[in-house]
Amino acid sequence: MEMLNNHCGVTRDARGVVHVAICNASPLNILGSPVTDAVREGLQTLATDRSIRVVVLRGQSEKSMIGGADIKEMAKLDQKSAEAFISRLRDLCEAVRQFPAPVIARMPGWCLGGGLEVAAACDFRIAAHDAHFGMPEVRVGIPSVIHAALLPRLIGWARARWLVMTAENIDAPTALAWGLVDKVAPDGGLDAEVEHVVKALLECGPEALRSQKALLRQWEELPLTESVNLSVKVFGESFLTDEPTRLMGAFVNRKRQALDGGP
Repeated sequence: MEMLNNHCGVTRDARGVVHVAICNASPLNILGSPVTDAVREGLQTLATDRSIRVVVLRGQSEKSMIGGADIKEMAKLDQKSAEAFISRLRDLCEAVRQFPAPVIARMPGWCLGGGLEVAAACDFRIAAHDAHFGMPEVRVGIPSVIHAALLPRLIGWARARWLVMTAENIDAPTALAWGLVDKVAPDGGLDAEVEHVVKALLECGPEALRSQKALLRQWEELPLTESVNLSVKVFGESFLTDEPTRLMGAFVNRKRQALDGGP
């Protein structure tokens, strides 16, 4: 594993798939300020590499993807330092959310608080069969903020309200039923399930996927008519690359061969 800094490790393969690991952050991969800054900086560095087609975000420990923000650090904050602390976490979530290529959250064990906010900023969430999720902030005297704002968009207002106001945890089957995660892997099958999603993404045009992700982020914030009209220009710009000609041509050829009875 290549270390971009003390808390951000990277492994790459020939397909353009990059695993980004949160390192040296306790067994539960806790986000204190140094860890938060280091992972954000690592992601921002990787974001300039156009050869990257998929990112898998993971913890170094199998006990969690991210167990949450550092309560020991937060217990010592005042108003000014609290705003600085949460701004760092906001910036990490935005680095994930705005990463040009698709980002998959690999989610074993626990994913709580700030960790669930980071996961919500990912494009896909793949959970282990025994994973657990929660937003415990109100139990320690603070509200859930920043990218907890994505939760109503993912799971609806009622379920988001339940998570952030009761602070009760939910298990993986409940998270799947609610739409908080996209897949729940069978026992021992988390990496295989992640790889299944990776392969599906690699079958798509990389430039088209980047455009699609950028559009989705804009659709989250724009009114419907603006979203529709914005899409027209993006569709046209896709033909500035060779992907439509190349991939549509391959599709047409496969169809022709199937009709002709060819291989």
